Amino acid sequence: MRVIIAGAGIGGLTTALSLHAAGITDVVVHEAVKEIRPLGVGINILPHAVRELVELGLGERLARIGVPISEITYVNRYGSLIWSEPRGAAAGYAWPQYSVHRGRLQLMLLEAVKERLGPGAVVTGSPVTGLDHDADLLVGADGIRSAVRAALFPEEGEPVWSGQVLWRGTTYAKPFMTGTSMLMAGDDTQRVVVYPIAPPEPDGQVLINWVIQRKAPETVPRGDWNRQVALETFFHHVADWRFDWLDVPGLVSAAEAVYEYPMVDRDPLPYWSTDRVTLLGDAAHPMYPAGSNGGTQSIIDARVLAHALATGRGVAHYESLRRPVTSEIVRSNRGDGPEAVLRLAHQRAPQGFSDIEDVIPRAELEEIAMSYKRTAGFVPEELNNRPSWSV
Repeated sequence: MRVIIAGAGIGGLTTALSLHAAGITDVVVHEAVKEIRPLGVGINILPHAVRELVELGLGERLARIGVPISEITYVNRYGSLIWSEPRGAAAGYAWPQYSVHRGRLQLMLLEAVKERLGPGAVVTGSPVTGLDHDADLLVGADGIRSAVRAALFPEEGEPVWSGQVLWRGTTYAKPFMTGTSMLMAGDDTQRVVVYPIAPPEPDGQVLINWVIQRKAPETVPRGDWNRQVALETFFHHVADWRFDWLDVPGLVSAAEAVYEYPMVDRDPLPYWSTDRVTLLGDAAHPMYPAGSNGGTQSIIDARVLAHALATGRGVAHYESLRRPVTSEIVRSNRGDGPEAVLRLAHQRAPQGFSDIEDVIPRAELEEIAMSYKRTAGFVPEELNNRPSWSV
């Protein structure tokens, strides 16, 4: 079986590795850019995707470049605790949760593809522009502006803008909270997300990823995914966001560069596949970053697709397993996913609170967290006991 993969991002490269591990070795990845460089900012790989990378033999490599997140904490604008829960091994998972620099993860996967499939397995400067191909299967893993998806659905148009904008950057700074914490602070008008994405440097500092999310004016350009902007563009929004355990304006102002992203997704599709074409990752189900599931779901897509092909069940079986799940995650993320607790706390107590249980009962907080785990497929006991997708 010969497979062409459009896109050498996280989903496309993991697909190549998964196919190879399943015994499908005639695989070529076509990438539009001429040189793959470690660009981007942070990404979270949740335990159900870490399991897949570990079963591909990449666990040690991932551990060298990532930070095992031990907790996720939500606070309001004033720093008052809304919800905190353990993650990774501390939450009973058999696999960690990692935060990592997206570009370093991509290069790690690229290195593994070249080692296992050969140096010619990835062809750069070679965009896939449509559905014509000379393989048994074309996998469109070419992102939210996928040419393969556009060929399947030529009338779809532009991604759907949420009305929100993200300003993102990375900064070397002292660790905050536990040193392996992921923090979400704010409400339904503005949020700050902060987490470390690399092991500590010799001087003790760590590379910290930060994101500021805020409702944007209509003038924000929605077509540019990597627009560098001046600090003055947004700094006034966070100038007084100082907590005992984190100086947000200090962190933001020390970044080497700041990038502006429109927060967009696409509506779930009625189908992903034809006889010789299928979609995967952001080409299939681009989603808002709530819940940190974008990269995670593309990795799972790759493993399920490889299993379906290697066991003779084909792309229809892959789609039947993945499209309903990811469609539900897209819809859930439009409602903020687990980050809904920030919105609820602000709506019910806009001036703050002394005890969150006076505002949101603990049982409600627990159900919001667990409901999203069920939707996205990472309830600890179910994940730990699920059969492997390895062939």
